Amino acid sequence: MNFFELKYCPGTLAEGFTSYSPGCLRNLFNGKKVHHILPYESPKQNEEVARQFMENRKRISISGVQEKLSFILEKNNLRLTKEGEHGTYILKPVPQDLKNAGQVPANEHLTMQIAKQVYGINTALNALIFFKDGSPAYITKRFDGKPDGKKSGKEDFASLSGKTSDNAGPSFKYESCYEEIGLLIQKFVPAWRVEIEKYFSLVVFNFLFSNGDAHLKNFSLLESSSGDYLLSPAYDLINTKLHIDDSHFALSKGLFADSYMSETYKKRGYPNKADFTEFAKRIGVMETRTEKLLQPFLKKQNIVETLINRSFLNNPAKRGYLFMYQTRRNQLM
Repeated sequence: MNFFELKYCPGTLAEGFTSYSPGCLRNLFNGKKVHHILPYESPKQNEEVARQFMENRKRISISGVQEKLSFILEKNNLRLTKEGEHGTYILKPVPQDLKNAGQVPANEHLTMQIAKQVYGINTALNALIFFKDGSPAYITKRFDGKPDGKKSGKEDFASLSGKTSDNAGPSFKYESCYEEIGLLIQKFVPAWRVEIEKYFSLVVFNFLFSNGDAHLKNFSLLESSSGDYLLSPAYDLINTKLHIDDSHFALSKGLFADSYMSETYKKRGYPNKADFTEFAKRIGVMETRTEKLLQPFLKKQNIVETLINRSFLNNPAKRGYLFMYQTRRNQLM
């Protein structure tokens, strides 16, 4: 897609917009008229910009292998933060050393939009944005900031489970199961019965959309305005199978703390509705609610295909993304 001739909002993917739609500007950029082209050359094309980006990366305290940069909104323009400034946006350019690397920003943007628009999952606000040469980047608004400029308390589940590289090895954030996270939600969240349903839906979504990066650090609790802790908005949702050949689940033990598998899982080699029903039971989702929570994921959602077609993925990636969704939905059923 030519970024000079947009047909869809690069935030919401709504049709008929040549830049960000009013709704996207209101929610993501506080109503300011931010343009979808950054005031920067691509760091791959400009050594001075590359130097600025490298300096910025030293200051941002967010883990993960993908390059993340701290940005702030000044009037109507986004810019890199300076030393001592607290960024309100995170920018993720095209990564290096990955298959189909140029599709990563559009992939994450699409997956996040599907989560929110189709399945009602609470997600971090996000959009695509472009460097002057047209190369894309993913931008998301930080959700841990308070109106007074301070940060809300935030704990990921690697911290909550006590796992570090020292006691669990270099792959510590993958050394767990989704059942363990559910039990930690029960332990640390007073209103856990509400939050556990949100968590269950997110785990099903990650399976359905082939997110093999849903590890312990990509689930968090966030301090609310009343001082208690709730599940944070979802972040880092992406179809990893477009880029790497990974397994059904990011966590090494999969869904369960023991070796449980449904008969279908044993025979066919993939989880299905019975496995997720058992998972829901183990983490405390009420039996009467499980079927209702699963139904949106079992049902064919035509809007998924619409959003894929409107996305900024190239055509081969669109076909692959749709095929993977259809395959996983069939497996789930």
